Amino acid sequence: MKNKILHIVLLLLLVLQAGAQKHTESKPFRAYLINNEYDVYLRINFYEQDVKVPGQELYGPLPGYLGKQHNSFCWVITSCKLKGDDQAEMQLINDFGSEDLRATLTRKNDSLYVLKQGAGSTIKVPHQGKWRKLPGTLTFTRK
Repeated sequence: MKNKILHIVLLLLLVLQAGAQKHTESKPFRAYLINNEYDVYLRINFYEQDVKVPGQELYGPLPGYLGKQHNSFCWVITSCKLKGDDQAEMQLINDFGSEDLRATLTRKNDSLYVLKQGAGSTIKVPHQGKWRKLPGTLTFTRK
């Protein structure tokens, strides 16, 4: 009898885990995306819009931000709009509030995303004591 109960509990846990995994995969714009070439990342949740920038909680919950590894500088995503299952439009500002731009984030497959800068400023991030402009199109991988 104890073995039957144990087997049922284990089976239920497996089913619940599979359901949770499927739920996460169905939300492509809740992710941590990285670009190793430019040492930048995107932390996003365009559904609940509950991302907080570490050390800059003053902004409150946001759709996400673009950050630089080993640096507190970031571009804050102030608003976003989903355009189907594989594309989102975003408004970003730098953390000084002095520059802004529009951009699109497109999911190419389960692990590959492309950020394309649109109207407005060019994204610049600190790099070896200088400002480094990021290219107009940047590829990210899901981590």
